[in-house]
Amino acid sequence: MRISVVHSTLYRYDAPALLEPHTFRLRPRNDAAQRLTQYALDLSPAPAGQSWCLDQDGNVTLETWFREPLQELSVMSSFQVETVRENPFDFLARSAVDAETRSTLAPYCGRVSNEVEEFARSIDGEAAEFLAALNGRLYEEFEHTIREEGPAEASERTLAERSGSCRDLAVLFCGACRSRGIPARFVSGYEREASIQEPAHMHAWAEVYLAGGGWRGYDPTQGLAVSTSHVALAAAADPRLAAPVTGSYRGKAKATMSYSISMQVG
Repeated sequence: MRISVVHSTLYRYDAPALLEPHTFRLRPRNDAAQRLTQYALDLSPAPAGQSWCLDQDGNVTLETWFREPLQELSVMSSFQVETVRENPFDFLARSAVDAETRSTLAPYCGRVSNEVEEFARSIDGEAAEFLAALNGRLYEEFEHTIREEGPAEASERTLAERSGSCRDLAVLFCGACRSRGIPARFVSGYEREASIQEPAHMHAWAEVYLAGGGWRGYDPTQGLAVSTSHVALAAAADPRLAAPVTGSYRGKAKATMSYSISMQVG
């Protein structure tokens, strides 16, 4: 599937603000599931300096720094991607991840709370059955909300309220997987249905590492395994390290943000 996206964001400050270094994670991945064919990122005003980097999780990021105070920052990301994994189960599953590989996956296997462990224990099955059942539970039994700003909620709160945004459900999905010994990470990006709504918005889901299949996506907001309708930007053990933009500023200014997303498919 060919997917084209234009994502524009405007940050406004009611007084001059000096931006600290900012990290942009807006370049889609180029991997076995999606091929990046076009990409452009425009920042206005232009930063004093910038550097494309590969971060600790293998995401391509743009590191920028600024010298002059500003009252507005415009960010426009545009790209075209071809998603190619039509069958999310196109692999021969193995019984377990080998010891050498598991040692490198330690950041995605951290401890979780007793509440999350108890929730995960209520779901039966080995890895494949557990993942399908977990995805179904979060889709069918939890209210799905849209929260445009703020970090992901703690899994305990999402469990208690039986409600959450896509990023909240993704964090809970990761925690439940980790409690069962399945490496999991948080993913930010775009999804066809979320991007054609009014207003359009970004999306978040989870990826788990499976022996023989590598990283595979699961979207608890839809109750589906990820195939061709998702475009991944960044993935990390900590959702804060997969945020599309991170950075702060100095000064007494108050900041506001507005954005628009347009997607074309086909």
